[in-house]
Order: sequence, then structure tokens, then C-alpha cells
Amino acid sequence: MSSKVVGKLSVKNRQRWQRFKSHRVGYYSLYIFAFIFIVSMLSDLIANDRPLAIEFQDEWYFPIFQTYSETDFGGEFDVEADYTDPYLADIIEAEGSIIWPLIPYSYDTIIYDLPSPAPSPPSAENWLGTDDQSRDVLARVLYGTRVAILFGFSLTIASAVIGVTAGALQGYYGGRVDLFFQRFIEIWSSLPTLFMLIILASVIQPTFWILIGFMLLFSWMSYVGVVRAEFLRGRNFDYVVAARAMGMSDNRIMFKHILPNAMVATMTFVPFVLSGSVVALTSLDFLGYGLPPGSPSLGELLAQGKANLQAPWLGITAFCSLSILTGLLIFVGEAVRDAYDPRTVYK
Repeated sequence: MSSKVVGKLSVKNRQRWQRFKSHRVGYYSLYIFAFIFIVSMLSDLIANDRPLAIEFQDEWYFPIFQTYSETDFGGEFDVEADYTDPYLADIIEAEGSIIWPLIPYSYDTIIYDLPSPAPSPPSAENWLGTDDQSRDVLARVLYGTRVAILFGFSLTIASAVIGVTAGALQGYYGGRVDLFFQRFIEIWSSLPTLFMLIILASVIQPTFWILIGFMLLFSWMSYVGVVRAEFLRGRNFDYVVAARAMGMSDNRIMFKHILPNAMVATMTFVPFVLSGSVVALTSLDFLGYGLPPGSPSLGELLAQGKANLQAPWLGITAFCSLSILTGLLIFVGEAVRDAYDPRTVYK
């Protein structure tokens, strides 16, 4: 974080930032995770079976952003250009040049000219080898990491909004509202999530958003407990009682005066919930109840490693990718937890 941004923080938040920096493992884990996140967001520019740019007859084309026909490059058929076709590549290179991404394969590119039957071991062309469907493993890891992180962020943010709101209503109003809500949460949390997901998968094909919506039905409850406790404690503070006596609305009291204190406890949960969301998606994909077949997924790669013990690079790659991702999030979560604890002091 830049010094200008730190300078705009309040005294308390600057102290928290200093305690976060004092947790060296978590501090550097945040930067490593940010780097992985940025790289995964640029997967289309790093791993793609379409060229980044083509210079042909003194004109520039950008196939990664726009679809072109074979006839645009002197081909014979008015169909979408296949840049891996040697015939078309020779035509283009005869009067121009092609700039390929670092990895000339997308997550769903089928590689037909492998030196050995799929899954093939790591080589100069496929740095992490290929899977049992002749697809580049490194490209699938990049895209799969992006999907996992975006899924985790989406589920975590949506869960936080619903969970914090529910906990705030319970804790602030108490009484029957709290009683009935707690009984509902006890019943709802006892439902078997995995069995219900299996039933859902047998009826419809789960997609990215369907999975988020289904997981959201249960994940929001992890925030309710801490927020409810903070509101039960904070609603009787003197400044809250005074604000209520002055005629301030309940919504303003809840979200302006009590919620900032409750968010201290909530923020410590966010990295752990994010890590749990990534693991949940991976587990569902591993069991076959996650994203549609063919989607880039660390869980699907892990399942391939289990099914192809003769190709250890599949299981090792999936294990290392998932371990690094979740490990970084756990370290960041520990640093955030300690940053919000004023009793924690690092030297």
C-alpha cells in the first residue's frame, strides 16, 4: 500500500496496517496472492490459441479481441480463421507475421500433434504436460485459478452482505425477531448441503451462477453469529441509547454507529471464508457436481490425477496449485485477524 493511501487512513486503521505489515508471512502472502490474481485475470493474453496480433499486408489485426474470416488473410473459405492450421499460417507469414501468446493454447484447445499419447509428460511445448483429453495443463491451471478466485470473491461478498444484514437485524431488535431467526438458522444449517446439490445436479446442469446461488443459501450463516453478538452488545451502549432518544432512525443507528464496530470481527472472517469457497468449488468439481464438463477447474484436474496415476504431473500440479492458493489466503487471514487484535505485537 502506498504512503499516500496510508496517510489518508485514520489513526486506528494506520495502526492496524502496521500490525498487518508486522505479520511478515501474511504481508508477503498478500502480495503473492495479488500477483497470482492479476496473472489469472490476464489468462486470455497469456494462454490462448488465438494470436495476440497479426501484421498482414501492412495492416494490423487482433484476433484475440475480434473474430476474422479466412478470406481476410487470403484464404479460400469464408469461415472463422483457424490460426493453428499450417496452410493459413503459411499464407499469413508469407506477407506478414504472427505474434502468439506465451502459451499458444487455451484451456479447451485439443493438441493433436503430441509426441506421446495423452496424458503426455511435461515438455518444452507443454510445460506442465497435457491431461487425458490432450489439453495443456498450464493453460487450464491459469484459467481454473481465475474461475476459482472469482467464484470465491463473488460468494464471499454476497454471503457477507446477507449474513451481516441478518446478524444486524437479529442483534439490534432481539426478542422474538432474534428467537425466530435463531430457530430458522438451526433448522436451515442442519440441511445436508451436498445431498441437496446432488439432487440439484440431477435436475439441471449447474453453471457458475447457479452454483453461487445454491452455495449462497448456506454460506451466509457463517457471518451471523459474530455480527449478532456485536449488535447485542452494542445496542445498549450509551451513545446508541442517546441516538435513539434523539429520534435517529433504526437504520441509521444500525449501519452508522454499530455496524463499524461489528465489521472489525467480520473482516477477520473474510479471508477464511474466501479460502473455504475456493475449496468448496474444487470439491464439487472433483466429485463431478460442479461446473459443466470441459470448464477449467482445479477440481477436475485433481480428479484426472486420481484417474491417471501413471501421469503423476496431473495430481502434483493440482495439489500444488490448490495448496498455494489456499495457503496464501490462510496466511493473509491470520495477518488480518492479528491486525484487528490490538493485543498482538510483532517485533
